[in-house]
Order: sequence, then structure tokens, then C-alpha cells
Amino acid sequence: MKLSMGRGSEEQQKKIAIGLFAVLALGVMWYEVKDTLFPPTTAPVAVASQAQAAPAKPAAGGNAKPDSTSASLDPTLHMEAMLVSESLEYSGSGRNIFSASSAPPVVIPTPISKARVVAPPPPPIPCPPNCPPPPPPPPIDLKFFGVKTAPDGKREACLLQGENVYWASPGDVVLRRYRVIAVDAKTIQVEDMQNHNSQTLPLLAN
Repeated sequence: MKLSMGRGSEEQQKKIAIGLFAVLALGVMWYEVKDTLFPPTTAPVAVASQAQAAPAKPAAGGNAKPDSTSASLDPTLHMEAMLVSESLEYSGSGRNIFSASSAPPVVIPTPISKARVVAPPPPPIPCPPNCPPPPPPPPIDLKFFGVKTAPDGKREACLLQGENVYWASPGDVVLRRYRVIAVDAKTIQVEDMQNHNSQTLPLLAN
């Protein structure tokens, strides 16, 4: 009798275990396939649709203001403004803007005061009786070494400045400063164009 009761209890425990395992398996399967069978809806879309469907409400304690964008796009045709513009008449001066002769004469106003007169420079102060004379011009830095006469009778002077030798005829300019005026056998006349003076150079003795 005890043996039969032990076998019956073991079979009952097996059935309970099989039932629990089946329930657990069904729960796992439902968790895996519920997202595929029933996809979830996004909350922001629903909120946005509700916001679009709901009408705008004025703020508490104030009056609602019209939308400026919708007011600027008013398609109504205002005839009053058009009638006012049609009643205007142009009254010009009759001047032809494409003709220079039709322009009114230009009136130059008279100056209030005369132009400023520049005073002449004061005369130089005369030198007192004991005033020293101005310094003489510097000597010409050339030496007359000799004369060469060409077959046509034209003379050329040989001039020295240090170790440099120059040949010049009357009218020639040496060193961009000294112009030869006349050439004689024993003297030449040279003009210093920088100091505006002329000097006579003697022939050097051999």
C-alpha cells in the first residue's frame, strides 16, 4: 500500500514540473514574438499629430494677435488706394530733361569777402657799412695741361682732375658741371654751371 502511494506522488510531481516548464516556455516565446506581431507606436508622432489637430489658444489674460505672415498675404484688392493714385495729376515745370538748353540759368552768388591777397615778400635787409663781402666761389677743380689743334683749326684742351684726363673743345661740358667757353694757347675759360661763375685757368708749366 505504501509503495503504490509513493509511485502516485512521483507521477504527480512530474506532471507539475512538466506544466511549469510548459508555462515558462510559452512566456519566453511570447516575449520573443510580441514585438514582431504588435510593433510599438512612437510617442513623439502621436504628440505632434495632437498638436497639429488642436487649435491655437490665446494666452491667458491677453487678446489673441493675428499672424503677421497671414496678414501680409492678404489677397484682398483695395480699390480706395487705387482710386487715390488715379486722381493725382502731374504738374511739371515743362523742362525737357533730354535738352541742355531747357535747363534754368545757373546763378553764381557774389562772394561775401574778397579773395585773400598774398603780400609780397619783404625787401632784403641792406648790409651795414662794415658788412663783409660774400665769399668767393670755389675754384674749379680742373687743371689746364695743354692744347691740341686739329687740321681744321679747332683747338682741344687737355684737362686733368686727379689721375683722370679729359679732352674738351669750346662748348663741351666736363663732369656734367664745367663748360669750356674758350681755348687759347696758354689759357682757357671755364664756366662753373653750379655756382654760375666763370674762371680762367692758366697753362701748367712743364
